[in-house]
Amino acid sequence: MSEHAGETPLGTPRTWVEFDDPGQEGQRLRCDLTWLTSRWTCIFGQGCCGIDADHPDNGCCTLGAHLTDDDDVERVRAVATRLGEDEWQLHPGSTRLTAWTEREDGARKTKVVDGGCIFLNRPGFPAGAGCALHQHAVLEGVPPHTVKPDVCWQLPIRRTYRTVELPDETSYLEVSIGEYDRRGWGPGGHDLDWYCSGSPDAHVAADPVYVTERDGLVELMGAPAYAALVEHCEAHLALVDAVRAPSGRTSPQGRALLPLLVHPATLAADAKG
Repeated sequence: MSEHAGETPLGTPRTWVEFDDPGQEGQRLRCDLTWLTSRWTCIFGQGCCGIDADHPDNGCCTLGAHLTDDDDVERVRAVATRLGEDEWQLHPGSTRLTAWTEREDGARKTKVVDGGCIFLNRPGFPAGAGCALHQHAVLEGVPPHTVKPDVCWQLPIRRTYRTVELPDETSYLEVSIGEYDRRGWGPGGHDLDWYCSGSPDAHVAADPVYVTERDGLVELMGAPAYAALVEHCEAHLALVDAVRAPSGRTSPQGRALLPLLVHPATLAADAKG
């Protein structure tokens, strides 16, 4: 087991799939099927322990959100101007950029107020606890990723890029889609008091990640690539079902292979259920 109580090990084997991006020439997708077919879901307010034990109600909104670029800033700024005090508990009285952002090591991020992001509504607030931006998206009937900082709506999905050089002196851009586990936070990620992606408590969704996180995945990889991903995920789940089948000679050996096919936290959640 992990050194973090209740969390599964980070080094468990995974099943990845690689395929050419049907929507972008010279680009290839590399996707973690073990993660994308897991049953993870956000359990904020429903058992989430928070990354900081001193602020368990804050979920992962303790540190504030680092804004990736000008587009990220402008998207959040546009929503902030539409939020009233009835939606935003910690409304600073102004929506100028310096009212809700601050600098950390030269990078711009949302301000931290009393141990949490300035957009985080606390328990007891009439509009409900949680991200004011997310709640506004729900009220407006728009996908949350269209109003929240990039780092917030992507978590815990991680997209990375790598240029792959081939022996024939050609190359392609590899786009990896996988799990944003503790290591994604940098060295400090190992100091988080709790983290959801490896906790069986958060692997309780009725549908797998590639279904529940559809809107965000389409934004990250494009609609044609997402359609191809769905085919691979469905084939992977069919394989899992076949390996789990309690018949013939595949059962004893097959069950030993499940950690490669099924996210360990999803397996642990199934065992608890």
